Amino acid sequence: MTSTEHPVIAGVEGSSPGRDALDWAAREARGRGLELVVVHALQPTHRACQEAQQREAEELLTESVRRVNEIAPGLHPTTLAPLDFPAAALTALSRAASMVVVGSRGLGGYRSLMLGSNSLATASMARCPVVVVHGGQREEDAEETAEGFPDVVAGVAADESSEPVLGFAFEAAASRPGARLRIVHGWTMFSSMLSGGPVFDREAAAGSAERTLAELTAGRQEDYPQVEVVMEPVNGSASHTLVAASATAGLTVIGRRRGGESLGLGLSPVAQTTLTHARGPVAVVPG
Repeated sequence: MTSTEHPVIAGVEGSSPGRDALDWAAREARGRGLELVVVHALQPTHRACQEAQQREAEELLTESVRRVNEIAPGLHPTTLAPLDFPAAALTALSRAASMVVVGSRGLGGYRSLMLGSNSLATASMARCPVVVVHGGQREEDAEETAEGFPDVVAGVAADESSEPVLGFAFEAAASRPGARLRIVHGWTMFSSMLSGGPVFDREAAAGSAERTLAELTAGRQEDYPQVEVVMEPVNGSASHTLVAASATAGLTVIGRRRGGESLGLGLSPVAQTTLTHARGPVAVVPG
């Protein structure tokens, strides 16, 4: 089985962001022709609480399947209720998944937090791309947003870490009829200096950024001729640029630092800021 045949994993826990994530995962699985697996982790607890927790899990998964059947008829999702902590369970399942989709916050998170600990941990440790869906939209508003902003935004750096980001972003754009792929690269004079480019000449630095984008995407357009590509080198903070771009995107795709194996260590400051403050779904792609 190839990676593209692996299922979409949707993590649910009964929260509003979790329901939004389930809806997004169902539409994505249908659009890509993949299976959907709905997962609710049963956290280890005292034996006296296990039966009640099991009943709640069965009710939640049954309701989740009903919801998926309304949104994506014919998808026929399967369900899992592993005995483990949510992030650990989803990370284990990510080894044989095309992507894992989670809500931005769960039931246990403080409402003041824009990103929950389970979402952050899963995005930091999973072996496949993780899509974090920010909740708060009504279903009809979410559908309207998806139709109004079908474009995929890919945030790239001037190094090899952008290869998996671009691969996932091109596939995502190809699965969305009419979607453009906007390849965004935020640059500053300091970043130009670090990458070996011009230091004091702003016009030359801008030209260097444009050449970097052209080099990163060379050859990929031939594999996805149906995808319209727009290059967006922007003079400014990469994280601010991506957060702003996410407001008019159906999906924003960013990369993850190599080697992160514990909470937060797998995300660069740019990725964590984008993931926390984005205005729409964000895919975090491991390097």
